[in-house]
Amino acid sequence: GIPVLGPSVNESSYKFTVNAKDEIRFGMGAIKGVGEAAVEAIVTERKENGPFQSIFGFSSRLDLRTVNKKNFEGLALAGSFDSFENIHRAQYFAEDEKGQSLIEKAIRYGNAVQEAENSSQASLFGESEDADIPEPMIPPAPEWRTLDQLNREKEVVGIYISGHPLDDF
Repeated sequence: GIPVLGPSVNESSYKFTVNAKDEIRFGMGAIKGVGEAAVEAIVTERKENGPFQSIFGFSSRLDLRTVNKKNFEGLALAGSFDSFENIHRAQYFAEDEKGQSLIEKAIRYGNAVQEAENSSQASLFGESEDADIPEPMIPPAPEWRTLDQLNREKEVVGIYISGHPLDDF
């Protein structure tokens, strides 16, 4: 009778944990392709600066040498980004006219923001000369069918978390 929820970048730790509502939260360490160093970096950043609001905030706040593209893909397939509003899993993998996925754009955006922060120099009057880097557009994409989403989820986690293939029947 206790709900078991999928992994979340805003609640999960490396191992299974219990959240504030006494629900079991799947650990990010159980996701294929996501290592302990990446999970530790995510949890540490979340504890220091609060929950992540979007994929772009996520990518700009983390060291992208520790949390790489393979980690992003595993997290997205497992549903770790499902807490972000107005976006679904298929959009992370939909390619634009240049053949780039949203994950690739988010990583480029994160690199650009971090590079701008590292190279910004204070002007004569003390204010920084940061040029605001606009967030990339989220490409429209049809949502995956339930069975497709569950199969991708099972591929990276090993079990069905968000549902069961026979739920529709």
